[in-house]
Amino acid sequence: MQVNACSAHSGYTFSAVAGRESDFHMCGFGGYFGSIRDGRALLESMTAAIAHRGPDGQGIFTVPEAGLGHVRLSIVGLGDGQQPMPDASGELTIAFNGEIFNYVELRDELRAKGRRFRTASDTEVILHLYDEMGEDCVSLLNGDFAFAIWDARRCRMMLARDRMGVRPLFYTAQGGTFYFASEVKALLQVPGVSAEIDPIALDQIFTLWAPIAPRTPFRNILELEPANVMIVDQRGVTTRPYWQLQYPDRDQPSGYTHEGSAAEELRALLADATRIRMRADVPVGAYLSGGLDSSIVSALAAGMTPQGLRTFSVTFDSAEHDESAFQLEMAAALGTQHSAIACRAGDIAKVFPDVIRFTERPIIRTAPAPLYQLSGLVREAGLKVVLTGEGADEVFAGYDIFKEARVRRFCGRQPGSSIRPHLFRKLYPYLPGLKQQSPEYLAAFFGAGDAPLDDPLFSHRPRLKGTAATKLFFSGDLRAELKDYDAAAELIGRLPQDFRRWHPLHQAQYLESRFLLPGYILSSQGDRMAMAHGIEGRFPFLDHRLVEFAAKLPPEMKLKGLTEKHILREATKDLLPPAIGRRVKQPYRAPDSHSFTGPGELDYVRGALSEDAVAEGGLFNAKAVTKLYEKCRSRPASGFRDNAAFVGILSTQLWLQTFAGTRIRKAEAA
Repeated sequence: MQVNACSAHSGYTFSAVAGRESDFHMCGFGGYFGSIRDGRALLESMTAAIAHRGPDGQGIFTVPEAGLGHVRLSIVGLGDGQQPMPDASGELTIAFNGEIFNYVELRDELRAKGRRFRTASDTEVILHLYDEMGEDCVSLLNGDFAFAIWDARRCRMMLARDRMGVRPLFYTAQGGTFYFASEVKALLQVPGVSAEIDPIALDQIFTLWAPIAPRTPFRNILELEPANVMIVDQRGVTTRPYWQLQYPDRDQPSGYTHEGSAAEELRALLADATRIRMRADVPVGAYLSGGLDSSIVSALAAGMTPQGLRTFSVTFDSAEHDESAFQLEMAAALGTQHSAIACRAGDIAKVFPDVIRFTERPIIRTAPAPLYQLSGLVREAGLKVVLTGEGADEVFAGYDIFKEARVRRFCGRQPGSSIRPHLFRKLYPYLPGLKQQSPEYLAAFFGAGDAPLDDPLFSHRPRLKGTAATKLFFSGDLRAELKDYDAAAELIGRLPQDFRRWHPLHQAQYLESRFLLPGYILSSQGDRMAMAHGIEGRFPFLDHRLVEFAAKLPPEMKLKGLTEKHILREATKDLLPPAIGRRVKQPYRAPDSHSFTGPGELDYVRGALSEDAVAEGGLFNAKAVTKLYEKCRSRPASGFRDNAAFVGILSTQLWLQTFAGTRIRKAEAA
């Protein structure tokens, strides 16, 4: 990629305007490196496309070689944190999305070195650190962030993303110029950049639930991977990781042999992670699902909020999904001011097109939709920031998939054991139908013996197998284009060299933490659903100090027998009512296909799944989709494969309509 020679910082222009509450809705930025005809006009279009992310301000910065645009949600440094922000020399300029939670300590250290600050914002701290350390500054940041720094002295743009992948950052190249933005919508404003589905990414979604970064659903548009730094200059683009999730070798003795001291250290780390995430110049609330993780975070936060904590939750009509009794019990125990939004029959279908517009990718679950509603509730309450319990399951082995893999390994080693069916029945107490099945059915259902014990994806094979079955609905043309592509094989190829030396539980945790967490949970269910309403989610369990600590713990402290998150329960048992502290993990789920079918079915659903619309999209077998549609309409309690296929196909059709301009005709009313 070639660009014009740099001219230091001469000729730059900068403007910032305060936004009105009705104009915009959370933090986001876009920019470019290279010479273009009218950079200001482009940046105005890019920031307008992501204006929902920034209700409190907008700024544009341009020089002949580069430009930055920003929309702002004011949380820290309300009156003096306008962006893009230049340093005192004017040679460094930053556009930043997110929060640096340890900025107070970093600022004190920098002041002790003689650094002078003009603002109270965490943004300026990054500028000073970069001035001192260059790209290595990211190693000192404890936060959820994506940012771009224009360095006029070196004639380069630096991009960085946080360790766990909380905040997004996408990029592409067009006509010799490099473009980047917080959301793909902004990149689609660039002349020549169009929305075209990437068939391999679609295959990955229909196998792994999310694309394997840096790939995205948009062909030729990529994302910067978590914990990576990118340098863009006249020589091209270079990327390197600055942090990696690591576990000890399985035979390596753990430094944590005493459970009591480990629990004490965990409690202190979690309390501090929560404390620094309470830093804001606006009130901070909390999501309260009624489960262990959000209850712990809410309890810690309530103790740090003298004026009283606001908590928020979502409820469901269906008993299978609803946890309102536990939510109310926890809110009463903490004395919080609690608000809930009911997700009733049909609500998911009503907001689903908006969900796809904000998540910018096909999805195979409806779970983001109630969270979209929930962030709207927080917005209506006048808050901008919420704490959540997200990440605890990945960090402390809370998911059922970890227990299931342990049982499957036991069965693989002892195939004749008579206790096998009892172990399978204990896995999912919230699915009573499994308790009535035969031992043979249970063994087949859980894939006992299907995968060799040394398979690096052993823990996830049943999930991958069940999800990949949805690809039976792919069209002949899409199958031909994919040929023999294997998403699971590509995933194996992305595993670190040390992976096979780790304990099986740690291997499973890595797969969840490194791929599904940033690829789906923190994006489709996290950043996108919250920022759609200008809400910032904060995640104490994803503090990198806590993540590194938990990775070193022996597996039996995390998964003790079939008790998940054992050490976390021990460390926080005094914070919770006994009924909540003892709760078995109930994963967050939402009604799937039957949210869209039956009485009151919306026109767009019939239109998107009509044979004409499916054929026009070209990605699915139109007749097979019609059969699936009719099956889901006649039998709402369809299994996982049918539900995942239905949601995946519908969301893909909506993606095509929203981004690629594919027409979806309205069907006649049934």
